Amino acid sequence: MTSQEIRKQFLDFFESKQHKIVPSAPVVPFDDPTLLFINAGMNQFKDVFLGKGTRDYTRAADTQKCIRVSGKHNDLEVVGHDTYHHTLFEMLGNWSFGDYYKEEAITWAWELLTKVWKLPKERLWVTVYRTDDEAMDLWKNKTDVDPKHVLRFDEKDNFWEMGDTGPCGPCSEIHINLSDDLKNPNLVNADREDCIEIWNLVFIQYNRDENGKLHDLPSKHVDTGMGFERVCAVLQNKKSNYDTDVFSPIIKVVSELSGLDYSGENKAPMNVIADHIRTLTFAIADGAVPGNEGRGYVLRRILRRAARYGRKLNLNNPFLYKLVDVLIKIMGDVFPEIIENRSNVERIIKAEEESFNATLDRGIELFENVASKIIDGNKKIIPGEDVFKLYDTFGFPVDLTNVMAQEKGLTIDEDKFNELMNEQKERARKSTKSKQSVVSVSTDNLDEFELANAEDTIFTGYNELCSTSAVVGINKAENSLLLILDKTPFYVESGGQIGDTGKVIINGNKLDVTDVFKVDNKVIHIVDNSVNIDVKPGDEIKVEVDSERRWAIMRNHSATHLLHKTLRDVLGTHVQQSGSYVGPDRLRFDFTHFEKVSATDLEKIEKTINEKIRKNIVNQHHKAIAFDKAKEMGALMFFGDKYGDKVNVVQFDDYSLEFCGGTHVTNSSEIGLLKIVSESSIASGIRRIEAVTGEGVEKYIAEQKEVFKAAEHKITELLEEKKKLEKELSNIQLQQKLGGIDDIIKNPVVLDVNLFKGKVNASSMDELKSMGDELREKMGSGIGMLISELDGKVGVVCLVSDDLLSGKKYMAGKIVGSVAKIVGGGGGGRPHMATAGGKDVSKIDDALSGIDKIIKELA
Repeated sequence: MTSQEIRKQFLDFFESKQHKIVPSAPVVPFDDPTLLFINAGMNQFKDVFLGKGTRDYTRAADTQKCIRVSGKHNDLEVVGHDTYHHTLFEMLGNWSFGDYYKEEAITWAWELLTKVWKLPKERLWVTVYRTDDEAMDLWKNKTDVDPKHVLRFDEKDNFWEMGDTGPCGPCSEIHINLSDDLKNPNLVNADREDCIEIWNLVFIQYNRDENGKLHDLPSKHVDTGMGFERVCAVLQNKKSNYDTDVFSPIIKVVSELSGLDYSGENKAPMNVIADHIRTLTFAIADGAVPGNEGRGYVLRRILRRAARYGRKLNLNNPFLYKLVDVLIKIMGDVFPEIIENRSNVERIIKAEEESFNATLDRGIELFENVASKIIDGNKKIIPGEDVFKLYDTFGFPVDLTNVMAQEKGLTIDEDKFNELMNEQKERARKSTKSKQSVVSVSTDNLDEFELANAEDTIFTGYNELCSTSAVVGINKAENSLLLILDKTPFYVESGGQIGDTGKVIINGNKLDVTDVFKVDNKVIHIVDNSVNIDVKPGDEIKVEVDSERRWAIMRNHSATHLLHKTLRDVLGTHVQQSGSYVGPDRLRFDFTHFEKVSATDLEKIEKTINEKIRKNIVNQHHKAIAFDKAKEMGALMFFGDKYGDKVNVVQFDDYSLEFCGGTHVTNSSEIGLLKIVSESSIASGIRRIEAVTGEGVEKYIAEQKEVFKAAEHKITELLEEKKKLEKELSNIQLQQKLGGIDDIIKNPVVLDVNLFKGKVNASSMDELKSMGDELREKMGSGIGMLISELDGKVGVVCLVSDDLLSGKKYMAGKIVGSVAKIVGGGGGGRPHMATAGGKDVSKIDDALSGIDKIIKELA
C-alpha cells in the first residue's frame, strides 16, 4: 500500500466506529504558551481533558503533524542516524472524550492491525503499566494476542505524560518484532531498530499539578497515537522509514542535486536533510520563523544542522528551499497549508541558508583547525572557549558543534560553554543601567523603607492621571525622597512602555517625580527633594502624572498594536514581536522577518494604519479578565510570554486583539497620524521599524523641513562650486589642447604663403575659436585652418594674418566656405577669422588635404 492509502484506511476504519474525522491542528500552538510545538495528537484536545472545554462530538480521529526537538520529547540527536526517529512525524490517533474507554481502545486497535492490515500476530507484543490489571485482563481475554506477549513495565515506558504538568495516565503500547528472534521478550523497549513501538494507547485519567501530585480528571478519556512513518515502513516491508514513499522522493531530489548515490556514508546526511526539510516547511507554513529565541531558535538550529550535512554532500550553495516542491507533491493534498504558504516558506528558508552560508565555511575551518590540534595532542575534549566562539561569531548552535565533534570521536566542554554564555548574559544585564542604581535602592527588598503597611500599591492610571494618595512607605536618599503610596496613577515601565514622570504636591510644594519602579508589587516614586520637604507615613499627598507626556506615550503604544497587526497582514503571520520601546518621542518595534521590508510594503503598512486611525476605532480595554476567556476571545499570545490567571486585553474592534498591561488611547483617532521613519535589521531574522505619531509627526515634518532647507542651501553651494570647477577644468583642458597648436606652428605648409593646418580635439565651437585665436597670435604671417569633430558634425575655423588682408586675395570667409563644401556644409565670417560647419565627418581628412589647392588657386 502507498502511504496515502495507509492513512486513508486508518481514518476510514475509525469513521466506521462513529468517530468524527478532524483536521490536524497547526504545529505551532499559538494558543498554548507552554508548548514550543505540537508534540502529540492530544494537544488540541488538552482543554477537554482538563475539563475546561467541550466539543460537539465525543469520538474523534485524525492525523496530527507533530514536532519533537526539545525538552522531554527530544529525538534530534538520533534523527537520520537510525531508521525510525524524526523531528517531524505524523501521529495517527483516535480519541474518546468520556465515551468509550480501555476495552474499545484495545479491541479496535487489535482489529485494525490484525484483521484490516493483517499484521502477523506472532510478531506483535503488548506492554501495560505495572499496576494496570484492567488493561492486562482485557488484552488476554478480549483479543487473541499470545498471553506471553503481554508484558508489564514501569513509569518510564508505560505511564504517559504530556509534560511536567498536565493530563496523564497509564498506557498500553503495541510493538512489532521484525527480527528473527520472535519469542524473546527482552527485545521489547530495548531501543532496537528491529523491535519498535508502533501504537500507544493512553488512558488519560489524571492531571499532574505543579507539585507533581496526581488528581483524578472529571472524566476518563482515551488518547491513542500511532507513528505513521513507522507503520508505513512495516506495511511496505521496508527496514527503514526513509525507504518508504514518505521520504524516498525527497531523498531522490537530494541525490540529484548533489550528484551522489543514496548509499554508504551519504545515507545519514540525506536522511537528516529529508527529515529536517519537513519540519522547517510545516513549522514555517504554520507561522513560525527562524530566530534567536524559543521555537525560532529551534528552527534555526534544525536548518543549520541540515545545511552543514549538505556540506558533506558537496551542497555548498542554498539548496534546502529547492526541496519544498517535492514535499508539497507528497503531502500537499493532506496538508493544504504548505501549498498556500509555499512562496513564503521557500523565501524564508533560502534567506536563512544564505545568511548561514556566509559564516559556515569559516566556522568549519575554525572547527577543523581546533579539532586537529586536539587530536594531535592526544586529547578528546574541545575547549568551551572554542565552542563559544563558534556559537558567538559563526552562528554554530552548540548541538551542531557537538555532532561535528562526535564524528571525530571527540566531545565538547559544554560546562565551560554554558559558563561563558552566562557571563555574556551577565555583561548584557550590567550594561543595562538600572534606574534603581541612581538612588542606590535595593530591588530585592524594602528593608530600608519605613512602612505603614504591607499592602500592594493599587494602579489607577488606566482611569485617571491625578490622585490623592496616602504615603505608606518612605525612604530618604541624598536630595531624593522614595515614596510608596497606597494607590498611584504612575505607570511603571513594563512591556516596552517606559514609566511615567510628573509631580507630587506635599504641603503645597510641587516636587518632580523623575521615575518610578516596583519592588514586591509596591510602586516606588523617586521624588526630587532638593528643598528638603518633610513627609511621613500616613500623610495624604497629591500626585499628578505629566499628562502631555503620558498621552504621547499612549498614542505610540496603541500605534504599536496597529503596526503589529498590519505587519502580520502584509508580510505574513510568521511576524512576531521581538521587542519594543514605547516612549513619548517615538515607538520602536522589533519583529521576526527574513528580509528587508520593501518600500512598497512599508508604504502599504503606513497607509493601512492611518486608515484605521481615521476610522475612530474604539479601544475595548478588557481589564483583569480570566486568562482562559482571553484565549477564547482570540487574543494574540506567543511562546515564552508569562501570563497570570487574570490578564488585560487591548482590543481595537475586530482589527487588533492583544494581551497588554500598558496604557492606551480610548479610540484610534486620538493617535492622530503615524509616520514610519526607518526600517532596519538588528539581527539575523529580526527587523526594526521606528515611527512617530501625533505631535511627533509634526516635529518630524518640521525637522524634515529644516533638513530640506539645509540640503537646498547646500545644493546651491555645490552647484556654484560645480560651475566654478567646470570653468577651471575647461580652462585647464583648453590649455592642454592649445599645447598642440605649437606643433602646427612648427610644421607649416610652405606655399606662396605659410599655411598652418591641423585636426584638433575641441569640445565646442567656442573652444575651437579660442584655439584659432591662439594659432593666429602665434603663427605670424600666414593662413591658419583648424578642423574638429563636434558631436558627430564638423567644425572649421579659418584665420588670416593682417599683413595678407590688404590685397584681399586671402579672405577667411571665402576660404572657409570652400573648405566647408568638402565636408557637406557652409560658413563665413570676417576677413581675418571665419567659421563653418559640416555634416560629413568622414571628409575631415579630405578637407585638410584639399585646402592646399584652395590656397594655391587664390594666389
